[in-house]
Amino acid sequence: MKNRTKRQLAIKRIITSKEVSSQEELLGQLKEEGFDLTQATLSRDLKILKVAKVPHANKGYVYVIPEGVSVEPQRENTRVNFLVDGFRDLQFSGNLAVLRTRPGYASSLAAVLDNADPYEIIGSIAGDDTILLVMREGITPSDLINSLILVMPKLEDKIG
Repeated sequence: MKNRTKRQLAIKRIITSKEVSSQEELLGQLKEEGFDLTQATLSRDLKILKVAKVPHANKGYVYVIPEGVSVEPQRENTRVNFLVDGFRDLQFSGNLAVLRTRPGYASSLAAVLDNADPYEIIGSIAGDDTILLVMREGITPSDLINSLILVMPKLEDKIG
């Protein structure tokens, strides 16, 4: 049996190179590569790796490795940019920011933002296509935008 690190690297590689829509499908691909694991072990690995599911036009939902999570080196053009692809707009009111996404993207994007734990954001509340961000006192919209770009570098092209 191969060790946990090798197994998790294989999971990352499979998810970033193929459109995997279920744990069952992922488990089958891992077994083809010689990994002997249970569904429970795979579920734990997915949680540890912070794997998210995002909407996909043909497969319903697919697994992705969020930006900012360390992955094996890969070509830039093959990287899944679901965070930026799902972004629609950002509006401010006082110390609140409303970030709108495509349907189904908000909770995954909010989870990545919460995990990154930027100083500028006290907390977030996500729906299906909207995230409410509460900014710390004294944080400007520009400060928040910069912190979002640190978490999602490609966002600069959409906001800037």
